[in-house]
Amino acid sequence: MQYDAVLFDFDGVVVETPSAERLSNALARTYETLERSGPTAETLQAFLRGDFDSIARRCRSLDVEADVFCARAAREMVRAQREEVERGLRSAYDDVAAVGSLEVPLGIVSDNHPTVVSTLLDRFGLRSLFETVFGCPLTPDGLARRKPDPTNIKAAMDALAVDDALYVGDRAVDVRAADNAGIDSALLARDEDDTPVDADPTYRLASLSGLPTILA
Repeated sequence: MQYDAVLFDFDGVVVETPSAERLSNALARTYETLERSGPTAETLQAFLRGDFDSIARRCRSLDVEADVFCARAAREMVRAQREEVERGLRSAYDDVAAVGSLEVPLGIVSDNHPTVVSTLLDRFGLRSLFETVFGCPLTPDGLARRKPDPTNIKAAMDALAVDDALYVGDRAVDVRAADNAGIDSALLARDEDDTPVDADPTYRLASLSGLPTILA
């Protein structure tokens, strides 16, 4: 089928996912800089879900301003992910090479911090492949735009001036975000054991190398 553009999730699709342990350690450093005890596992999950209400409640219990907490957490999480790449602990997937053969505009729509996405695209020499890139900063507005909210998908389509697109992701929430944006989705599962059972995508892929066939 023909699409005006293809949009991609980032972590787990273009690059390997960040280590949950290192993100947890980054959050722990945030608590240390604020001289507070923690964090709880629930706080980390609230960040990963983009649940600002839960984060704000935790900040009130710590007597810390939520925007201060989020700003420091963002710095630590960006730093942790940069270090992963610099130490060779995280890389881009080999099948991203297939993306270069697609003859439509391409974009990134990620729940990761925009600084991380931009840094990793530059590091792996992938910047030129994507005409627009959207991430989610650790702010109330940024967290509210996390998937399945379709805001960033729609913003990317507006930036590319297209009416229809295919969204490629590796999680059920990616499929729901595409549905909410009114576009088709392709669910990427390089390992069948990691295939979400609660997703109903338009297409299923075992590799990005299957994309040219979908768009033919």
